[in-house]
Amino acid sequence: MSGTGAAIDTRALEAVLFVSDEPLTPAVLSQALEVDRRTVDDLCAQLQAELETRGSGLVLRNVAGGWRLFTDPETQPVVERFVLSSRQARMTKAALETLAIVAYKQPVTRHQVSAIRGVNADGVLRALVDRGLIEEAGRDEGPGRPLLYATTPMFLERLGLASLAALPSLAPLLDASAERADAADRAADPDDADDAAPDGDNPAEAAESELDAPEV
Repeated sequence: MSGTGAAIDTRALEAVLFVSDEPLTPAVLSQALEVDRRTVDDLCAQLQAELETRGSGLVLRNVAGGWRLFTDPETQPVVERFVLSSRQARMTKAALETLAIVAYKQPVTRHQVSAIRGVNADGVLRALVDRGLIEEAGRDEGPGRPLLYATTPMFLERLGLASLAALPSLAPLLDASAERADAADRAADPDDADDAAPDGDNPAEAAESELDAPEV
């Protein structure tokens, strides 16, 4: 492929990606550009490099099984101000909490989501379905065969994730939360902390005993 041909193809690729409102798979791009899939991969890699080299306000990412143009992270403050000043509705805290539960527990029923949040989640689930972020994913085999919910490709696209495997681990957050709860309990009931301290009249020996205890 000549240099001129490559330039024309990357311009065509950029134009097709620009007018698309969803990630485009290699198969779709291959058909649109009338090239094989290996060439599509090469062109996407080349366009990524070109956008970075010329300091474009756009970046090309592989998300949700396809390629899509995104705004550069460094433009986030300006883009955020523009979006927040528009009439686009922002997601509520309840919607974000519910979406997180579905993302990490999917497939999950309405009752399971409500039990985790401690409040009825019917309205929030319907709103997330309307936004295209979650969808019905069959029925549970339990009594009543309730509907199951799971995230959609649009969810991956909005978060810039290639797959659900790219979701951050919850373990560090759970560990930190447990430590804060334990510290709050000790502060609220100092008598329990005194009872748990090692026997002996020497405070230094008690402190040394705590430091030598194995980590949990």
